Amino acid sequence: MKLKEFQVELRKKNCDLALFYTADSSRVNPNMFYFSGYSGIGVLVMPKNKEPFIIAPQMEFQKAKESQIKKVYSMEKKRFFESAGEIIRKNKIKAKNIAIDKNNFTLNSYKHFKKQFKKAKTKDIAFECAKLREIKTGKEIEILRKSCSYADSILKKTIKNFKSFKTESEVAAFLEYETKKLGLELSFNPIVASGNNGSMPHYEPKNIKIKNGFCVIDFGVKYKGYCSDITRTVYFGKPSQEEKEIYGILLEIQEDSIKMIRNNIKCSEIYDFVCNKLGKYKPNFTHGLGHGVGVEVHEMPNLTLNSKDRIKNSMVFTIEPGVYFSNKFGIRIEDTILFKNKVEVLTRTSKHLLII
Repeated sequence: MKLKEFQVELRKKNCDLALFYTADSSRVNPNMFYFSGYSGIGVLVMPKNKEPFIIAPQMEFQKAKESQIKKVYSMEKKRFFESAGEIIRKNKIKAKNIAIDKNNFTLNSYKHFKKQFKKAKTKDIAFECAKLREIKTGKEIEILRKSCSYADSILKKTIKNFKSFKTESEVAAFLEYETKKLGLELSFNPIVASGNNGSMPHYEPKNIKIKNGFCVIDFGVKYKGYCSDITRTVYFGKPSQEEKEIYGILLEIQEDSIKMIRNNIKCSEIYDFVCNKLGKYKPNFTHGLGHGVGVEVHEMPNLTLNSKDRIKNSMVFTIEPGVYFSNKFGIRIEDTILFKNKVEVLTRTSKHLLII
C-alpha cells in the first residue's frame, strides 16, 4: 500500500532507504505488512528511488514470493542485518541515512543493526507511517468492511447463544472458536465482563459464572490482516429502571456523536460533545472516545481530549463511549465507522438493550 507516497516521505526526510523487520511471525511488524502484504519473518528494504525488496529465510521464501513485493532474496546468513547489509551493498544502494520505525525496533535488534551499518545515521519514520496508514485506500476499505461484517455475524451468533454459556471464559472461547472456524484471527483478546467486572474497561474474562447485570462484550476479528472492533452490552437478568435509563442515555449519546461527524471536524470536538452530553456521568467516562482501525486495532486518528487530529475522507475509526461505576457495573457501546463524504457505520449488530 502507498509505496510511492512513502518514498516521497523518505526523500523529504533525506533518507536513502527505510528498513523494517519482523523477527517473530506471531508479532508481525504492522508497517512491514502494510507496505508488502507479507506477514512472515524477514526484512523489508525500501530505497527512496528504487524497487523495494524482501529478504526472507528459506522456510518463508515461498510465502514472501506471494506478497506484493516482486523482488525477494533468500536470507543466506543467520542474522537479519548481515544479509540486509550484504544485499544492499550488492545492489549499490546508498545507506548513509536509514529510516527505521522506532516503535517496532527493539534495543537488542538495534544493537545488531548498528554492527552492520556502523556509519549510518538513523531517522525515525514511525509518525510518517502512521499518517500514511490513517487514510485508507479503496481496497483497504473493502477489506475493513468485510472484517466488520464477519465480526457482526460472530457476535450476533454469540448473543443468540448467550443463555447456553455458564462462564465469561466460555463466551470468550466461543468468540475465538467461531473466528478460527472461518479461518480468521482475533484483533485482540475478547473482553467479556459481567456484573461488577464491567466497571473495568480492559477486564480479562475469567472462568467464573456469568454474573447478573450488564455484560460488556468487546470483540473484533482480522480479515486479510485488517481489524474490526465492536462492543455491545447485554443484560443478564432483570434491569432496574435506573439501569435502563443510563443505558438509554449512553446509546443516544453514541448515536448523536456519530451524527455530528463531518469532514475536517476536530476529533477533540466530538470527544468534548460526548463529555458535555454525559453531564453528571462525565466522571464515569474514563477513556478516549475512539481510535483509528486498520492493520492494527489502534491507529490514528485519536478521538481524545487534547487530540489535534481531524476527521478526513477515507478514515476508519471507532466511536465507543462508556460509563463505569466502580465495583457496580459498566456499559460501553462501540461501532467501527467509515467516513467517506458521509458516515457509514460498518458494524451493524443491534444496539438496543438486549435482556437475556
